[in-house]
Amino acid sequence: MLLRKRLYPAVVAVMLLFLILASQRFQERTFLPRPSAPSTGEAGPTWRETVAEPTAPPPVLTPAPKLEAKKEPVDSQFELRSCGCSESCISDVEGSAWFSKRYDPKQQPILRQKNNDFDPDALRWWLALQQATNDQTMEKVISDMFRVISPPTIDFKRRPSRCRRCAVVGNSGNLRKSKRGILIDSHDFVIRMNKAVTKGHEKDVGNRTTHHFLYPESAVDVNRGVSLILLPFKLKDLEWLTSALSTGHIKMTYMKVKDRVEADKDKVLVVNPVFFKYVHDYWTEQHGRYPSTGMLAVIFALHICDQVSVFGYGADKQGNWDHYWEENRYAGAFRKTGVHSADFETNVIHQLAKEEKIKLYV
Repeated sequence: MLLRKRLYPAVVAVMLLFLILASQRFQERTFLPRPSAPSTGEAGPTWRETVAEPTAPPPVLTPAPKLEAKKEPVDSQFELRSCGCSESCISDVEGSAWFSKRYDPKQQPILRQKNNDFDPDALRWWLALQQATNDQTMEKVISDMFRVISPPTIDFKRRPSRCRRCAVVGNSGNLRKSKRGILIDSHDFVIRMNKAVTKGHEKDVGNRTTHHFLYPESAVDVNRGVSLILLPFKLKDLEWLTSALSTGHIKMTYMKVKDRVEADKDKVLVVNPVFFKYVHDYWTEQHGRYPSTGMLAVIFALHICDQVSVFGYGADKQGNWDHYWEENRYAGAFRKTGVHSADFETNVIHQLAKEEKIKLYV
């Protein structure tokens, strides 16, 4: 009896241990199946090793092909043109042998602060036009001038996207009762010259001015925002401009001149002296001593504009060369001095109209 009591706890413990081992074996077989070896024949990992399932690479997203815009047929003639005007551009020299012999697109009409690259022969010719005693060198005079005025920043380059239309307005009496004022003012640039008057004549000549050509002996004040364009016929004229916009110390050239001028110093332009020789040789063909202000203004416009309209040139209907703001039949007496050849210049302007390089309103 005593022995049975001692064996009973041992039997219970053995039975419990057996049940625990049997339960563990059952779970292994039921819930943790042993993985099979890979089909390659190599020994597979034991069931205790962690098997990393191969991860499929992310799908490569191929961008959808871009749809090319349908190209419209291009007019090759328009593509090659130098401006965006619907009509012809001045610098398109094709179609006019007369014009192409005279027009030089490489000419630099505006004097720059540096890199002017003066042609020596042309500069000598210009310096001899109106000789005057002067101890200053060209370089010194230009340097002093650009201390007073700003270097030019205006863009005169031709652009296929732009059409710059310019009106060159002379002072001829043929503008009286012309009623061209609205047409003149409709242009992008309106160029006037010398002592031109607009007040009281707006119906005939307009009231807008963007550029005003003058020289010391014809100087007037110009409004704020208007570009004063100096036509220098001598070295003294460059000195006068510096003085007229600063100290006012120059009061005489070969005659008494306006010692001070009201103008926007940031918009002053000076015509390149070499440009005078170009106009004299190629356009007026050396008729007269040098070209007139009106002739220089027209050729200047041909180089900075895409289309040019010319008003107020030539004699009036009675044959008088007077100004539209005054009654003076002798105002054109310069035609007899030999300085300019008004008749030859008039023929050139009419030929430009015939070649359809300008629109001439008479």
